[in-house]
Amino acid sequence: MRLSDVKRVYFIGIGGIGMSALARYFLYREIPVSGYDRTATDLTRKLEAAGMDIHYTARPEAMPEPADDLLVVYTPAIPQQFPELVRAREGGYTLMKRSEVLGLISRDMRCVGIAGTHGKTTTTTITTYLMVTAGLDPSAFLGGIARDFDGNYVHGDSDWVVVEADEYDRSFLRLTPEIAVVLSTDPDHLDIYGDHGQMLETGFRAYARKIKEGGQLIVRYDVEEHFRGLDHVMVSTFGIGRGDFCAQNIRVIDGAFHFDLREPDGHLISNLRTTLPGRHNVENAIAACAVTRLAGGAEDDLREGLANFQGIARRFETVLRNGNLVVIDDYAHHPTELQAAITAARELYPDRTIRGVFQPHLYSRTQDFAAGFARALDLLDEAIIIPIYPAREEPIEGVTSQLVYGLMKNEKRRLLSNTQMLEATAELKDGVLLLLGAGDIDALVPRVVAQHRKTQGHGY
Repeated sequence: MRLSDVKRVYFIGIGGIGMSALARYFLYREIPVSGYDRTATDLTRKLEAAGMDIHYTARPEAMPEPADDLLVVYTPAIPQQFPELVRAREGGYTLMKRSEVLGLISRDMRCVGIAGTHGKTTTTTITTYLMVTAGLDPSAFLGGIARDFDGNYVHGDSDWVVVEADEYDRSFLRLTPEIAVVLSTDPDHLDIYGDHGQMLETGFRAYARKIKEGGQLIVRYDVEEHFRGLDHVMVSTFGIGRGDFCAQNIRVIDGAFHFDLREPDGHLISNLRTTLPGRHNVENAIAACAVTRLAGGAEDDLREGLANFQGIARRFETVLRNGNLVVIDDYAHHPTELQAAITAARELYPDRTIRGVFQPHLYSRTQDFAAGFARALDLLDEAIIIPIYPAREEPIEGVTSQLVYGLMKNEKRRLLSNTQMLEATAELKDGVLLLLGAGDIDALVPRVVAQHRKTQGHGY
């Protein structure tokens, strides 16, 4: 099926962050959109308000009848035996994964693909904002809700498109980027790849080989070794203190990071500023600056864009300041991401008690990284661990949140139910509380905030 043949689209799992961005893409083109999702959320309610027909009970009979102009899109998070997916597979429908559709959309465009096991959403969103500021007018498919765009899809009128290149299920191999970024290659999704070596070879190196002839690959300096021998692209590195795009003279002034950026030709762009917390976000900003410069952006665009960028929901998002208590919501679901969030909190609030609630995401990830989760959570002054969010997975014998809890050394740790966690956090009067995880902990965040606004005043 060609995109020009599509006159109607049905999504199985329309409420996912990547799926909903695609849904908005089609609706923007005045193509009727409908679909299923398991639960009504703020995101799905916004899709309905935009004119999409969504139902929340699996009913194959509710699907449109097969037709030559109908495309059915599904996410790999949907179980293979899900009734609507079975009907689509066996009933004569044109059926595509989300990644296949994204590949179709971006194939004839100047694609920027942002990959890496950490930092994809933040870097994709910063890159989009800098390119918009530079007048490059890109479209973008984002993995989070960007405050600057009030959504996860950005429509532009140029040939540029910025996409989050997801390594899960090898989705990013559907892309053919002109400019590609690899932020990190830490082990993850080993349920898909088997081991780290396969993840590097059949994942990230295969992704790099998909870059268009004469294109650009931008990688963090410490993963460059994995991308040697790629003769069809120009390879640049980035980092703090090292790399072709190199941040120097980093300092914190009035709660914001300031730095100078040295480019491959030696040119120095001085005094860039970002309010995003943590040195890991300085690195994300460097990668975004590198893309924007290679795409034709001016250095003044970098200064203006970085200074004004507002961030992304659930990426170290301060959701409450109430008296002496600060509550921060973060999507961290890998040991490296937990460490980055906790370290950023220490950097911003060096004299406060740093507490955290962590919801592990997936049984397989918890099994693979239990020791890493334990080491990261030991950086907290006090830790609460709540039950695993299973998402698409069936339970694995012996794998529960107790596995992480048992490996921790921090004596001030508790293993609680969701209800017990809400009761425990309601008693807090001061310090910093981090709410960490990629599951449905985001549905608990408003309840944590509400109970403090009720008992201690409104805050903000």
